[in-house]
Amino acid sequence: MNRIPLIGAGIAAALVILFVMSCFYTINQTEQAVLLQFDAPREIVTEPGLHAKIPWVQQVEYIDKRLLNLDAPAEEVIAQDKKRMVVDAFARWRIVDPLRFYQTLTNTIIAQTRLAPILSSDVRQVLGSHDFAVLLSGERAQLMRDIRDNMNSETKQFGIEVVDVRIRHADLPPQNSAAIYARMIQERKREAFQFRAEGSEISQRVKARAEREVTVITADATRQSEILRGQGDAQKTKILADAYGQDPDFFAFYRSMQAYQDSLNGNSTTMVLSPNNEFFRYLGGPQTGGARKK
Repeated sequence: MNRIPLIGAGIAAALVILFVMSCFYTINQTEQAVLLQFDAPREIVTEPGLHAKIPWVQQVEYIDKRLLNLDAPAEEVIAQDKKRMVVDAFARWRIVDPLRFYQTLTNTIIAQTRLAPILSSDVRQVLGSHDFAVLLSGERAQLMRDIRDNMNSETKQFGIEVVDVRIRHADLPPQNSAAIYARMIQERKREAFQFRAEGSEISQRVKARAEREVTVITADATRQSEILRGQGDAQKTKILADAYGQDPDFFAFYRSMQAYQDSLNGNSTTMVLSPNNEFFRYLGGPQTGGARKK
């Protein structure tokens, strides 16, 4: 019987503790809250710390105030020059008006569902108004800013600010890539063939120039050698003429001996000449210098 008051006191204390705990709520540094009274927004609380509320009458909806990520599925976009590309983009966004966000989207899960189509639509709209080459140039950053600004004009009604939009990849579709790679290979082969042809042409010109120089050098050397040979022969002839001119009889005798040597150089040599022929004048007797008589 004595335990009943103790149990009642414990239950009363627990109820008091629960009542006191339900009178307060805590907001973290990364959060903001919408204080609801009978499911109607009553107050926006952005300061972190401990705050009071009316238990069982007021409820708290916590809203993240950090930068949140939005990933859009990769999709095919047609550029202004009719080229197709597969674009993978993402955005960074945050909640700047908690009340409007709660009234329109309620939570971040619904927000992600609503923002993904907006991001995809703006990506197609902005990229579709430019050529494919612009996306690969220095103007790419401006395109991403344009997508961000377009999204902000649509998400303002939700109490959301899109801070940044980025394009991870912008690739050609697989079938287009294969065709482009094949065309690149053919282009490189054509360039290689052209380089080989130009190299062969240069080689032929170098060889022709070298052969022409060889011909000219050889002709000059031959001409010079003929000139030197002629000069040498002339000098030889002059020396012989000067030498033989000192004794004409000896010169005639010497020439006749050379003629005998050249003509009578074998055992089977047969010559039919007159004995008084001038050719045999030195074969005669030494007294007369004429031909030998039989």
